[in-house]
Amino acid sequence: MRSYCRILILSAALMAPLMLLALAKGDIAKGKQLFSRCSVCHGDSGEGKEAIAKMLGVKMPVLSSKEVQSLDDATLKKIIVEGKGKMKPIKLSDSEVEDVIAFLRSLKK
Repeated sequence: MRSYCRILILSAALMAPLMLLALAKGDIAKGKQLFSRCSVCHGDSGEGKEAIAKMLGVKMPVLSSKEVQSLDDATLKKIIVEGKGKMKPIKLSDSEVEDVIAFLRSLKK
């Protein structure tokens, strides 16, 4: 009985990451392609373009930073579709927003 419980616990521990991947929303590759519109200001890897930030007089957060990555998906979606500060709203479908968010999550350090 003890060995059965150990096997069950070990199996669950090994399956958990796979289950989380299955629940993940969005397509990273599609999100990267859509993000190319954003890269004009945010850079290809979300590092932000200093010259653009300086020109606009804003602090542009690095998208892989803990500050950005700690935001929940709903907040990221709101920023994308409604804009924030000097960032203009981006017109995307719900699935496209999920793809962009999936790409942003892939930048996490």
